[in-house]
Amino acid sequence: MRPIPWKAIIVFSAVIISAILVIPTFNNDIWPYKQINLGLDLQGGMHLVMEVDTDKAVENRTQRLVTELRDELKSERINYHSVSKKNNSEIVLSIADNDNYQKFKDFKEDRFSELDLAKTETKEGTTQVILELKENEVKNIKKLSVAQALETIRGRIDEFGVSEPDIRKTGENRILIQLPGIDDPERAKNLIGKTAQLEFKLVDEENSVSKAVEGRVPMGSELTYGVSDTGTSKTPYLLKKRTLLTGEYLTNARVNFDTQFNDPYVSIEFNTKGARIFERITGENTQKRLAIVLDNKVYSAPVIQDKISGGRAQITGSFTVEEARDLAIVLRAGALPAPVKIIEERTVGPTLGADSIKQGLISMAVGGIVVILFMAVYYSAAGIIADIALLINILLIGAGLAAFQATLTLPGIAGIILTIGMAVDANVLIFERIREELRLGMSPFMAISNGFDRAALTILDANVTTLIAAVVLFQFGTGPVKGFAVTLTLGILSSLFTALFVSRIIFEYIYSGKRIKKIHI
Repeated sequence: MRPIPWKAIIVFSAVIISAILVIPTFNNDIWPYKQINLGLDLQGGMHLVMEVDTDKAVENRTQRLVTELRDELKSERINYHSVSKKNNSEIVLSIADNDNYQKFKDFKEDRFSELDLAKTETKEGTTQVILELKENEVKNIKKLSVAQALETIRGRIDEFGVSEPDIRKTGENRILIQLPGIDDPERAKNLIGKTAQLEFKLVDEENSVSKAVEGRVPMGSELTYGVSDTGTSKTPYLLKKRTLLTGEYLTNARVNFDTQFNDPYVSIEFNTKGARIFERITGENTQKRLAIVLDNKVYSAPVIQDKISGGRAQITGSFTVEEARDLAIVLRAGALPAPVKIIEERTVGPTLGADSIKQGLISMAVGGIVVILFMAVYYSAAGIIADIALLINILLIGAGLAAFQATLTLPGIAGIILTIGMAVDANVLIFERIREELRLGMSPFMAISNGFDRAALTILDANVTTLIAAVVLFQFGTGPVKGFAVTLTLGILSSLFTALFVSRIIFEYIYSGKRIKKIHI
């Protein structure tokens, strides 16, 4: 019986494709394809632990509630004297009289259910109410701020172009970030940590900026600084405190260049709602200056010449091209819900990575050579067939890592070494089964056929259960555990292919159609 041609074609094609995928890792000049990604422990890079200021997230939410409450009181025509934030989670509301207080109580439960009436005091016809964020609401804000910060940082790093970063929550308000192969740590830190809170505010042109610099800031305004075009001095701006529009309505931000001096600027686009708000703001404030503020820093404050429709604006400043690109990245990814600070920073040098790779490869080579020699000595010619299948197995694992752009880590190398043992174990089961068939008086070809058929179920059972464990590790594991699970999963799949398919094809090619009375096994 001659081997079925399509089986040989599949094996040959798999080997050729795998070689094409693996070659760039060793020599990118021959075939410029993607290389196998190396993890932080092998390649070197940056390790950061960042802490989210969740108290600030609660404070920001309270401040937004102050603005919303003020607008709602006006729309409901409830007379009030003042609304202000008392601390991180409390709001002080002063209402004109008892009738207005009753009207306020009626609509508060429907529109501000996250607030509790903590305290009420009536004095000289004025009712002062202290509203407090509910405890569950505070916990939820803190939890969501960390989750949102995690996704925002992940989005920024993805656009920054780091291969296989490890970003995950650790503890209640901390985020672990590992960036393998990063070559500009300072730029990465600035990109990750930038809050990117974009705001549009009117410039207060009725009061004196110089008096505000001296400390006499009028009520309802704030003193903010911007960097001049030269980048050497700070320019003071007196702005209205009220934020007219924020970056939450942004849909896109990209770098463009002006036609006159070819200087970079960031062009931003709003969604439909943001475009309507921007059109209304510019229509109501023609000939007034509108400041574009990012992280409490004024980038520009142009005069509104006419109503602007279409939902587009520009952020100009003394940018380099790299700074403009980074600004566009953080605006596209969205603002952080609260400031973050670096509480731990480590840089893994490339020398440590090279040493790790060398030691890992040596251990894999030594383990592989010992297994190859054992199989060749103990099983003779059959052992050499198993060794050929084992080498193809390792090639397939490398191809899988390159094709799926998975990350190879030190635990991943351990997974490959474990796979070598599992692949040989499958061949041992097959060979021992063939020996049993030969002892029962079967012909060499029938012994081979029965040996593979009857060992297949046992091999599948053993490998499928291990595969399930590997998938669970990959799904719920992080960092090194996930790296181990990746190579283990690829190794199990390739082991099944080489043990049950490749080895059998080689045996059939050697022993089919030939009157061989003895198998060297």
